[in-house]
Amino acid sequence: MTAVDSTWTIERVDWHDERAVALRAAMDDEIGPRYAAAFAAFDDETRALLAEDFAVDPATIVDVLLVHDGSSGEPVGHAALRALGGELEVKRVFVDRRARGQGASRALMAELERIARHRGASRLILQTGDRQPEAIALYERIGYHAIDTFAPYVRFPASRCFAKPLAAGSPAA
Repeated sequence: MTAVDSTWTIERVDWHDERAVALRAAMDDEIGPRYAAAFAAFDDETRALLAEDFAVDPATIVDVLLVHDGSSGEPVGHAALRALGGELEVKRVFVDRRARGQGASRALMAELERIARHRGASRLILQTGDRQPEAIALYERIGYHAIDTFAPYVRFPASRCFAKPLAAGSPAA
């Protein structure tokens, strides 16, 4: 584990780590209802295609991070990097409600950016949705800018995609 500061510690784990799985399930429980009506509006064939578009093949995941509360040691957040084409994509950024507004998501994103630079990436890309204004606000605050929707998310009109250039050797935002 790496101590980011006295508040947060970041641990690299496997995609299948039970704590990571639990945090992703909590994210789905919270975010899923926001998009339920949007997905319900599609026909069965399109919903099946969207399910494929949004599926994450664990073989494409290159790093998974958990952020732990520095005082309790409890994992309170999750983020991952996925190889997508020739790029690295930020995936599944989530912080438990009890830890929000205290810098955990910024710590996760900064560590993902550090790892991506170390891997030679010139930028990070990500997809979120129009029903996640808090995520969009975070990404914009830390230097991400809107880009055209990229595959595999082009079929979903609620997709909002972002990128952040990563200068080699520069500190994370």
